[in-house]
Amino acid sequence: MTHPFTTRQLPFFLTAPTPCPYLPGRQERKVFTKIEPGDGAALNDALTHAGFRRSQSILYRPACEACSACRSARVPVKDFDWNRGWRRILKRNAHLTREAVPAEANPEHYGLLSAYLKSRHGDGDMAGMDFYEYAGMIEDGAQRTDVIEYRDPDGHLMAAALVDEVADGYSMVYSFFEPTLARDSLGAFIILDHIRQAQERGLPFVYLGYWVKGSPKMDYKKRFRPLEVLDPAGWRRLEDED
Repeated sequence: MTHPFTTRQLPFFLTAPTPCPYLPGRQERKVFTKIEPGDGAALNDALTHAGFRRSQSILYRPACEACSACRSARVPVKDFDWNRGWRRILKRNAHLTREAVPAEANPEHYGLLSAYLKSRHGDGDMAGMDFYEYAGMIEDGAQRTDVIEYRDPDGHLMAAALVDEVADGYSMVYSFFEPTLARDSLGAFIILDHIRQAQERGLPFVYLGYWVKGSPKMDYKKRFRPLEVLDPAGWRRLEDED
């Protein structure tokens, strides 16, 4: 597979089957390639649009043999429905300041991430992540990548998001927040803030990763309407019957 933005032949690899983390009793496989020095952001741009997801210097997408529940999802921000619930969440968090900082590991971010993982994902693959693993997550493969900080009026870090800017919008790589503030809906707020930022900058999409039908962990994404999902025939609007 050759692209106009690179002279090298892109090698793609297929993982062995492993238990699916989203749907019990199923197996998952992924196809992936690696961002090499010199590829530049264009590779991330093209493969994000094609349904791939970045994790460090790896770009991957599901390639399961007997299941197609995972669908790449993005919000077309121009048509986003700012309903009353979304406006309440923005108002509730209006006291937070937003700042984009370089995608570089630091102890403050790591402390917040560790508290978040321990509270929300204590049995997940990322539980117990040490600082060097965290640094790899933040810094490896960064392509037009920032960490977006959200701080309260006293300067305390309340939330953060690792975000790639791609050619047609923002790609939400990973976000984390103060776990004791669940009532403030900080996870939803981070997405809403990026939808708002994309609207202001004239960027058409915010990519949310994969929506997995039937998975409680991923079901929240379909609340952001309209939502587009990627099918074999291309991107389409998610309908109520889905």
